[in-house]
Amino acid sequence: MTTAVAKRQNGNPSVSFGSVVDNIFQNSLRRFFDDSFFEQGMPPMSSGSIPVNVKETEQQYELDLVAPGCRKEDFNIDLNDNMLTISFEQKAEKKEENENAGWVRKEFTQRSFSRSFTLNDMVDINRISATYTDGILHLVLPKNENSKKLSRNIEVK
Repeated sequence: MTTAVAKRQNGNPSVSFGSVVDNIFQNSLRRFFDDSFFEQGMPPMSSGSIPVNVKETEQQYELDLVAPGCRKEDFNIDLNDNMLTISFEQKAEKKEENENAGWVRKEFTQRSFSRSFTLNDMVDINRISATYTDGILHLVLPKNENSKKLSRNIEVK
């Protein structure tokens, strides 16, 4: 909310009614043309805004990334040494024209994110898999045989 202080002359405000209406109209237009209005269902993404769930079982690690509105073709998953990097980039263009009204609107939208995870030697890098279903990117990182925890009772003699 904006607070304005008006200078008074002879007890009357020096701001005209027309300028008050103009300010209200301009504020409404600014809100209407706010960038978030034109994102067309494509929320911005950044590494800080992509939730990741990590789960560990005896056999594997599982990663779930929430990324609604994406296509599996837009994901890139790379493994370099022990660094697993999951990235995404999506570009969209929307163009509207109305020659009779004399206006053109062309908008570009781009979203991207990148997350990296350092893998330990317990992960079998040759068996990592990924699926994308219902807005969730699911990665399975199986553990190698050497990482299985052995348990036994040791007798004291």
